[in-house]
Amino acid sequence: MFPENRLIEILIIGALALIVVGPKDLPVLMRRVGQFIGKMRAMAAEFRASFDELARQSELEDLRKEVEAMRNDPRHFTNFNPMAAADPSGAAPAAEPPPAREPPAAVAPPKPPRPRKPRAKKPAPPVQ
Repeated sequence: MFPENRLIEILIIGALALIVVGPKDLPVLMRRVGQFIGKMRAMAAEFRASFDELARQSELEDLRKEVEAMRNDPRHFTNFNPMAAADPSGAAPAAEPPPAREPPAAVAPPKPPRPRKPRAKKPAPPVQ
């Protein structure tokens, strides 16, 4: 998992921490270090999320501007040709017959549900 030189460095740091801090206080120190790292990761995730939200909002604003420009452009309504988008040459497409469909296969009717047998009622427990 770790390259060899990183593993040795971590072992040296652990041994020094054990000597300097002592075995009694080492778990407390490690817990605090873990909490600190967790807080740093949470702050980084929050920063990243806010940065992504800012980018998303700017993209959304650009998209709104484009839509508004299309709404206000009179050429958009007067030169609308749905076939122009399909064929850039401007020529009308040749009429092709639709492909022949196969008739649907015969489907067997669903089976009727089986009648249920009535359950025998359990006798009431004796009253004491």
